[in-house]
Amino acid sequence: MIKHRLFWPGAVLAALLLANLAFTPDFFAIRMKDGHLYGSLVDILHFGAPLILVALGMTLVIATAGIDLSVGSTVAIAGALACLHISRAADPASPGTVLGAVAIALLVALVLGVTNGLLVARAGVQPIIATLILMVAGRGVAQLVTDGQIVTVTSEPYKLIGGGYWLTVPFAILLAGAVVVLTSLLTRRTALGLLLESVGGNPAASRLVGIRAMGLIGLVYVFSALCAGVAGLMISSNVSSADGNNAGLWIELDAILAVVVGGTSLIGGRFSLGGTVIGALIIQTLSTTVYTIGIPPETTLVFKAFVVIAVCLIQSPAFRAKAARRRAPGKRGARPQSQPLTSEEAGA
Repeated sequence: MIKHRLFWPGAVLAALLLANLAFTPDFFAIRMKDGHLYGSLVDILHFGAPLILVALGMTLVIATAGIDLSVGSTVAIAGALACLHISRAADPASPGTVLGAVAIALLVALVLGVTNGLLVARAGVQPIIATLILMVAGRGVAQLVTDGQIVTVTSEPYKLIGGGYWLTVPFAILLAGAVVVLTSLLTRRTALGLLLESVGGNPAASRLVGIRAMGLIGLVYVFSALCAGVAGLMISSNVSSADGNNAGLWIELDAILAVVVGGTSLIGGRFSLGGTVIGALIIQTLSTTVYTIGIPPETTLVFKAFVVIAVCLIQSPAFRAKAARRRAPGKRGARPQSQPLTSEEAGA
């Protein structure tokens, strides 16, 4: 069990959740009010849903030995376009208006993903450079869309995406869960996941055996952008506004941390969707813990950094092996069995 790739991320998540009991005795309590579920655990899943989606797309990108730094800008652009469309509509509460806003946001996200895919797969630009371009320019585009202002909307159908409830559960949780299940089925029940791992592990060999590596690489960047677009809709609808400057700010770094904490290697190859989901929940639980125990906001990032470093060290087999050797009594002066005796020692 200890050797399972999800053991240590799961253990860390469980430890963080249990630690909150010391500050909030009813941390695990779930209440029903007005037909809706409330509680700290529900809040973690609710507010962590956008990060789960972004990290999910980031996982497949990293599986191909790439990186996508533009997801934060895509989040901001998608939310800005949707809110702008709704705010200018004659009937903001119309389902048609909301569906149009969602379609515009996802279509633009699709274009951004195709652009990243073409730069990386076709033009041969390094992924970190190709996506850094959109990371910088996209944030400016989001501010141009909103004219540097915070665009507020009043639309109950749009509010449902990120802040509404369905079947007593926050709709964002159900939406994120559906995307996770669908992605898992496509990557683990078909050959798609194996092909992605092959491209990330050895792209040259993949091309030689007939795998269309460029098409798969382009596909994962499109998927990552679409996940970021949906996350942008969640974030903007939850607060009923779009902020081109702050929406999705640094979410790309949290997504990368979630992927790494979940056990996926940054050099490409094998990936773990379950580990990514757990990693995203760890990041969100950290944020909840910080606010619960009253850590000053200016030290929040430092606190999260130390916890993430500790998690990565705990997961490292090499680190655990070194720690075990140091704790082992009476082994310091022992000679390894594979090391032969010297001629002086043999003569003695």
